[in-house]
Amino acid sequence: MPAAPHTRPAHPADSSMEIRLPWWGIALPALAFAALLLLLAGPTEAHAASGSGALPHFLGLVHQALGHAAP
Repeated sequence: MPAAPHTRPAHPADSSMEIRLPWWGIALPALAFAALLLLLAGPTEAHAASGSGALPHFLGLVHQALGHAAP
């Protein structure tokens, strides 16, 4: 005996579905982003004499990569 196909009702009971995100769904990615940003920009005292830190070096690499990608 073949199985009956599943059909959707003509009028769904609740068309406005609300999705709630738990607090850690925002807090943990934001905390991870802040920690990585601090790690990237953190060692400014060690490179203060030379004037080049990790962040300017990283931004220079990004600028260089975007410059080579553009026609």
